[in-house]
Amino acid sequence: MIAFVRGQVAAVTLSSAVVEVGGVGLDVMCTPSTLATLRVGQQATLPTSMVVREDSLTLFGFTDEDEKQTFELLQTASGVGPKLAQAMLAVLSTDDLRTAIAGDDVKTLTRVPGIGQKGAQRIILELRDRIGAPTGSGRQVAPASAGALWRDQVHQGLVGLGWPARDAEKAVEAVAPEAGDVPDVAALLRAALRTLSKA
Repeated sequence: MIAFVRGQVAAVTLSSAVVEVGGVGLDVMCTPSTLATLRVGQQATLPTSMVVREDSLTLFGFTDEDEKQTFELLQTASGVGPKLAQAMLAVLSTDDLRTAIAGDDVKTLTRVPGIGQKGAQRIILELRDRIGAPTGSGRQVAPASAGALWRDQVHQGLVGLGWPARDAEKAVEAVAPEAGDVPDVAALLRAALRTLSKA
C-alpha cells in the first residue's frame, strides 16, 4: 500500500491534488483544509490511504498521520465508506470528531452531509470505545506569523476550490472575528466555506 506521497504539486482541483512522484502524476483526494495547505509548483508530503475497489484504486491524502488514522478508523463503522469518512473530516476536525463521538453528540455529527440521526447514533455506538480522547493538537499556525498568514491561506484555499477572489475576500472578513490569537486555519476555512454555501 502507498503510505505517503512526496513530490511537486502539479495541480489543485476542487476535491483533489495532483502530486508528481517520479514523473508520474498521482491524483490524491483531499479535504478542503488539506488542499488549502498545498501550492502548485511547491513540494508536498501527504500521508495517504489507498482504497481498493473492484473497478477503482483511489488515493486519499491527509494533512497529518492523525487525520489519516481517523479516516481509516471511521470506515470501520457500518455504513461509513471512504467518501463519507472524508466528508466527516472536511466538516469536523479530528478532535471535534473525537469529542462528538465520546460525548454522544448526535447533533454535531448530523452536520455532515449524508449522516442522519440513526447513522450518527450507530457511529457513536460502534466507535465510542475506540476513537480515543481529543489530542489537543489541532492544526494551528504559530502565533508569531498568525496575524496575516491565516487570511492568505484561507483566501488561497477558497480560490483554489473555485470561488471568485472577491467572494473569498468577503468570506475571510466574515470569519475574521473567529480567528483569535492562534488561528486554526482548517477551522477558519471550514467556517468560510459554510459562509459561502449560505450566500
